[in-house]
Amino acid sequence: MLSKLISIGEVLVDFIPIQKDTKLKDVLSYERMAGGAPANVAACVSKLGGESIVLSKLGTDAFGDFLIQELKDCKIDTTEILRTNEAKTGLAFVSLDNNGNRDFSFYRNPSADMLLNELDINENLFSNSDILHFCSISLIDAPIKKAHKIALQYAIKHNCIISFDPNIRLPLWNNPNDLKSTILEFMPYAHILKISDDELEFITGTKNIEDALTKLFIGNVQLVLLTKGKNGCELHSPKGLVTHPGFKVQAKDTTGAGDGFIGAFLFQLLQNKRDIVNLLDTDFYPLLEFANAVGAIVASKKGAMKSMPQINEVYNVIKKSC
Repeated sequence: MLSKLISIGEVLVDFIPIQKDTKLKDVLSYERMAGGAPANVAACVSKLGGESIVLSKLGTDAFGDFLIQELKDCKIDTTEILRTNEAKTGLAFVSLDNNGNRDFSFYRNPSADMLLNELDINENLFSNSDILHFCSISLIDAPIKKAHKIALQYAIKHNCIISFDPNIRLPLWNNPNDLKSTILEFMPYAHILKISDDELEFITGTKNIEDALTKLFIGNVQLVLLTKGKNGCELHSPKGLVTHPGFKVQAKDTTGAGDGFIGAFLFQLLQNKRDIVNLLDTDFYPLLEFANAVGAIVASKKGAMKSMPQINEVYNVIKKSC
């Protein structure tokens, strides 16, 4: 059986503005795109040639139909995406500045994904060589939080690698301290922690990476991936530091770039059949190079899921930089 990525959390529709450098309240027209960080990561893995499945819930509405088709087009296994008429499919409206940076407004009060519960999670999905990936957006006080906890229990029971990208979205939380405490609650479950440089201080209380690492290497954490936008990334482990400078591109839309980065990194672990036992024996530099190339490609295009590249495109970017 092939190793697969199991991605749990929100699948939603991103409405990306046609015009840039316009505040959200002033945007006149949008382009509809499939999104949601866990789904973006799954799309990255599948489009690169790996196996991925998404655990989520959508409304029995046209937006849900649209998302199912988009995920299938990305070759994501959608058999564990459930449908409900108790809530609508989640929506996110985005504004972009001239550098592709974003502002969000979410319509999830509640959305269908928030109603995923612990009874919806199938233990038979989990096997020894799989990776479970999750983010913080779906850790709000809703049934889906309990779904995450049971998925994590199954992943631990079956010796899966667990990956956590906090992917902070403050507008979804009434109190920033609730978000921080929730991230700290779930962080020890993860073997791989991916954070961006602008999230570091929020999570740890310091901008100094050496001081921050003492607060990040807790519980099961073995790898800390620190992404730094156009300045590349750092990988910290008990065996030391590995860095990559990144690839220079003209950013059109940074939505999904971080998801592409972690998706590409996890794809390579799956391809190399890494597991918890031999995770730290990996040569991480080529993995970081590959992941940075994917992140750069995604940032150079509009949208998230549709911007995830095929594997040949990634190697072309790497080859051109040599």
